[in-house]
Formats: sequence, structure tokens, C-alpha cells
Amino acid sequence: MLIHSGASRSTAVDLRLAVLLASVAGAVNAAGFRALGFFSANMTGNVSALADHLAQGLWGPVALAAGLVAAFIAGAFVSALLIERGRAARIRGIYAYSIVLEALIIAAFALADLLWQGPLRGEMILLGLSLAMGLQNAASTRISDGRVRTTHLSGISTDLGIELAVLLGGARDPDTRAVVAARFRLHVATLLAFAGGGVLGALLYGGIGALVYLLAAAALLAIALPELGRSRTADLPS
Repeated sequence: MLIHSGASRSTAVDLRLAVLLASVAGAVNAAGFRALGFFSANMTGNVSALADHLAQGLWGPVALAAGLVAAFIAGAFVSALLIERGRAARIRGIYAYSIVLEALIIAAFALADLLWQGPLRGEMILLGLSLAMGLQNAASTRISDGRVRTTHLSGISTDLGIELAVLLGGARDPDTRAVVAARFRLHVATLLAFAGGGVLGALLYGGIGALVYLLAAAALLAIALPELGRSRTADLPS
């Protein structure tokens, strides 16, 4: 899942990656929203909240929303830079390393949230989660050439509408329909996985609080570490 990139990837591999990472992203996003009413993965929602709070002159929430967007962008930047440098150096499993880094960031901020009782504790964990979600989305987007996006659903929802139009009243060519049908299944699975992860994340946050983030970090390590092991015997990504 986290070894080969671009055209060398199969639809089944993309589907598996999308379901696993979107489930984690949904859980993290929902738990963060339960905590402070802001999203760690949905930047459309955060920009809308920023605009609303700005109109009301609520400068604290404005600063938090702006910080979350900046943290997400920073995470995407770090992930893309890590991948670019890793590919240039022909490092095996560079995408898996990016997911490991995401897991470590989530775990570090979760531990800080659990152990530190100072002011702005909730805001700190949300910023860390947003940084991690930017890392994840950049890694999944790069490895799949944009087919897999795991932390937000606006683009995926648009794709689903387009794909339905093609399947129900558009393309007649069997090969084209097969490609579109595969993408439709991928996007439906991503949406359902994100929603399912969100339900689980919200429920777990209500029961165990910030420990849910440590579970998310553990899930990411369970995804990435076996891929690092497999990368040692796999062909280098192109």
C-alpha cells in the first residue's frame, strides 16, 4: 500500500489504503470536533468558521481557525518535502516513513494533552492533529497520483456525482465505464470509512478522552510498519 506509486498501483491497493487511512482521519477529526468544536482535517469547515468568527469579532476563535489551516498546510509541506527528498535519494518505503511521522506527531501531542494541564491544552492538541492530517493527506495524494484523498470529502463528493452521471447516462465504452466504476467504488468506500471512523472516534472520545488519539497513532503504525518491512524486498518506486 505504501511502497509503489503512480501507475504501478492497483485499484485494490488504492482501495485498501483509502479505507484504512480515511477511517483514522475520520476518527481523529470527529474526536477533535467533540473536544473544541473545530476540525483537524476539514479545512473548508475551518475557513468557514474563521469567516464567521471574524464577522463577529471573536478574535480567539479566529486565531485558532487560522492556526489550524496553517498547521494543515505545514503538514502537507513537510510530507511532500520528505517524499521528494526520499524519492531523490531512492529511499525505500518513503511513503511509509511519512505515515510513521504522522503517527509519532499524533502520539506526542496526545501525550502532551494527557500529561500537561496548562492553558490552551485543547488548542494545542488540535493544532498537532491538523499538522498530522496535512501529512497524511499529502502522502496519500502523492502516492496515488491524486486518486486517494483521505482527510476531507468535498472533492470526493463532487467526484461521486460526476461518476454517477457517467455511469447512468454518459460513457458507453466498456473500458471507460470500468475505470469510472472502479473510481466510484473507491470514493464510496472512502466516504463510508471516514464516516464510520468518525462515529467510532466520537464514541471513544466520549469514553476515554484523549486516549483515542493514541489509538489512532497505534493504528497508523500498524499500517505503516509492515509496509516498511516489505519495502526492503520490493522494487524501488519509480
